[in-house]
Amino acid sequence: MALDIQQENSENIAFISVPQDTADKLEELRQKLLSTYCEYDSILSAADNNAAAADALMVEKGLCTEVELLKIYTGVFGLAMPDEDLIVSPERFAGVSAEYLSENGIVPAQWDDETLKVYASNPYKLAQNSYFTLRQYKKNMEFVLIRRTLLERLINSVYKDAEEVQTLDADSEDALRSMAGEARIVRMVNDIFSRAVELSASDIHMEPGEDRVVVRCRVDGVLTEILSAPIRDFPAIASRIKLISGLNIAESRLPQDGRTTFQLGRTELDMRVSTIPILTGESIVLRLLNKASVAYDLRALGMSQTMLNDFNELIQIPHGMILVVGPTGSGKTTTLYSVINQLNDQKRKIITVEDPVEYQMPGLCQMQVNSQIGVDFASGLRSIVRQDPDVILVGEIRDRETADIAINAALTGHLVLSTLHTNDAVGAVTRLIDMNVEGFLVASALFGVMSQRLVRKVCTVCNGSGKDGSGNRCRNCNGTGFRGRTGIYEFLRVNDELREAISHNQPSSVLEKIAVKNGMKTLLEDGKDKVAAGITTAEELLRSTAEG
Repeated sequence: MALDIQQENSENIAFISVPQDTADKLEELRQKLLSTYCEYDSILSAADNNAAAADALMVEKGLCTEVELLKIYTGVFGLAMPDEDLIVSPERFAGVSAEYLSENGIVPAQWDDETLKVYASNPYKLAQNSYFTLRQYKKNMEFVLIRRTLLERLINSVYKDAEEVQTLDADSEDALRSMAGEARIVRMVNDIFSRAVELSASDIHMEPGEDRVVVRCRVDGVLTEILSAPIRDFPAIASRIKLISGLNIAESRLPQDGRTTFQLGRTELDMRVSTIPILTGESIVLRLLNKASVAYDLRALGMSQTMLNDFNELIQIPHGMILVVGPTGSGKTTTLYSVINQLNDQKRKIITVEDPVEYQMPGLCQMQVNSQIGVDFASGLRSIVRQDPDVILVGEIRDRETADIAINAALTGHLVLSTLHTNDAVGAVTRLIDMNVEGFLVASALFGVMSQRLVRKVCTVCNGSGKDGSGNRCRNCNGTGFRGRTGIYEFLRVNDELREAISHNQPSSVLEKIAVKNGMKTLLEDGKDKVAAGITTAEELLRSTAEG
């Protein structure tokens, strides 16, 4: 969209000649927003019929994301969505202030003697003759619509010097609350959440350094940087996170843990928040549990059909112990909840004890470990057994006491599901014996072990190249060549031969030979099958199995 600047009588102000159809486009834009968001009419009234303020209020309230708004803006005006990888910090344009640019939602991007390209976040300003103030310039102007948060980030990095920012007393709770409530900070934090959701991230890591705060997201198990901001913004960002998660905003010397549900457009995020003090401030990690994106379905986890059939048959046993093992972040909890979801009906009483409760599921009695009041896995499990459950889920077996109670429950008529941190399936047996559980008890109670890892899947749009048909960055995988993850599995089903070997405390090497002889496919073999099928790559398989 190119607009001409016409010099008026005042030599200090240049005015834009607005195209004739701009008013029609703005009316189309308002109607589009009204029809898209059912609450937009009430939001518009709350914003005194100021459309730009109403749009900002929708984002702040989490009714939509900036990306959703920008798609509507660019669609109505016939513009392409900008590639943010190509947007770099511009040079400082003389004669304009950060305050003016922020108020009008614009940043000069590139210029020469004839043309000025401007990044703009507020399309409504295009309809105002006094859209852009420049001193003694007369140029053709080209506008690129971008997200408000990105625009403010550019303004802050180019036009706001560190000495211009007042330093607030970090020990003052009122000051921290004031900073956390600034519209700029609210938008920045919402933008971080939005970008994490767009990337399907599982975690957000906020790490303050000496002069910058870096925000990274874990996407498909790998960390990637999404934002770097001046360190002066960190107290406000940290306070905003603490406020929405119910933490003490004035406490930065002690670790804190919290949980909150956050509405982001049509997405509801269940977030676990953890803070720890570090030398440069606080490290903040948010675990994102996107309820809409989690499907507790064993069929969607990536098991082969043969393995899935065998596992489905196993989980129907009325009593006994089934373990899911693997390192942290290998998807064990998702597998257990998929089992629970399949077993969850009116005929069964299902009770869980977890640390913490990650997913809340209707029909279950879920108990959370609280070490501060003496509720650990062992005491919680001991109480659960008295509740006459059919199925018990224990978040993790960490010690002998928990193991003894779980095995006793499995031997006395309960189906017990739990996890262990071991590298392979037979390692679960040796781990229990290392906890001083008698081998004959393990042999009697244990019916099966599922060992697993997660591997990244090759992007189905770019086929792993990271580029689209035009040679640009693939938007589906963000240029990584991977999108989403699937599991690789090793399923050990305990038969009579294995029970005999376990009872006699045979080493894991002997147990594995017996298991393989009886048809167990190893993790590496299952992974090679997925490489052959084009689901993942050999390099990704090596990375995943090496990390375990």
